[in-house]
Amino acid sequence: MTDQSEPLTQDPRPSNLRLPDSLVVLHTGNGKGKTTAAIGTAVRAVALGWKVVVLQFIKSGEWKTGEEDSCRELGIDFETLGAGFTWDSADLGHDINLARSAWAKARGVIEAGTHQLVVLDELTYLCTWGWIDTDEVARVIADRPRHVNIVVTGRDAHPKLVEIADTASEVRSIHHAYDHGIAALRGIDF
Repeated sequence: MTDQSEPLTQDPRPSNLRLPDSLVVLHTGNGKGKTTAAIGTAVRAVALGWKVVVLQFIKSGEWKTGEEDSCRELGIDFETLGAGFTWDSADLGHDINLARSAWAKARGVIEAGTHQLVVLDELTYLCTWGWIDTDEVARVIADRPRHVNIVVTGRDAHPKLVEIADTASEVRSIHHAYDHGIAALRGIDF
């Protein structure tokens, strides 16, 4: 970590910066804010006229979240492809099949190249749990059309996802409202 007690007086950026065709960004870690960061990137991109899609792999289509409503209002394509929290599942086999179908859809979206930004929210879980082939995921993301940017979110990112990311950030929890017995608040948490 750098010392932030004094303001920077010299530009910290490398002198050999180049402009890429696209980037892969990963938000992982046990802290709150991974999806929020991804949605912030989606909002920025759509404001620049990009075609954007958000694909959520765990959240259920039955949930009505603020991020979904906001994204749809902004013209962002948005799909929830999961069955919800695994601890609420009556049939993990069904959830695994949904995950595999969701990845097939995401792969098709990436390879089609019609979106300049593809947000793969909660994708890390499917890889970590072995529900989908992480090697295939890494290959599809790495071999994406040159203009397609990817943002991946979720805890416990597989090392292969970290490796292919141009930017990998870890969101660390210092403490969470749940730790104090406070439930998720609509508008802040969903």
